[in-house]
Amino acid sequence: MTLTRNVPLTPAQSALLFIDVQNYCAHRDGGELKDVEPSVVEERYGWYFDMLDTRVIPNMQRLQSRCRTAGIEVMYTTIESLTLDGRDRSLDYKITGFNVPKGSWNGKVIDQIAPEGDEIVLPKSSSSVFVSTHIDYVLRNLGVKQLVLSGLLTDQCVESAIRDACDLGYLVTQVTDACLTYSQVRHDNSLSAIKGYCRQVTTAELIAELSA
Repeated sequence: MTLTRNVPLTPAQSALLFIDVQNYCAHRDGGELKDVEPSVVEERYGWYFDMLDTRVIPNMQRLQSRCRTAGIEVMYTTIESLTLDGRDRSLDYKITGFNVPKGSWNGKVIDQIAPEGDEIVLPKSSSSVFVSTHIDYVLRNLGVKQLVLSGLLTDQCVESAIRDACDLGYLVTQVTDACLTYSQVRHDNSLSAIKGYCRQVTTAELIAELSA
């Protein structure tokens, strides 16, 4: 038998994970940009928010809807400290200045793809969700072997999750047009660098696969 990453999803053993699609970094009023002048926000982040609004979030909505219909577990992780002052954060997050206080608006998944019912949301305080949460334990309890990833930022937290998930034995599918970072060049470079770790498909391709 030939081993391959190009394995179609089996819904009963699959999960869709949205990474950091939260008010902090996916909303123009989010805390990541709170100290940035409005003119600078548009200059530096205008493309990013335009792509979020016109392409990426609509693709996320389509993925979310189709996975729910297919009986695939839909999960979320967000940057959010376990404390108000962020004293539990990773050293890297402390150096960078990331702190999303426990229970804050910034730590909530954006309204456009808000969790429904008892869908699982895991707060994290490191780049990789596998480092600062018990997601591996949860996924194994759910019987998940195939993990679909969508989220922000392509070349940071998404990339980190892909590598860790692969090392832990999951088959990973990255939905390329349902991930985003701050420039097309950064996004494309990340997709090229990480392609050896995962299966890469578009939203349309994955939905067609689930509809077959």
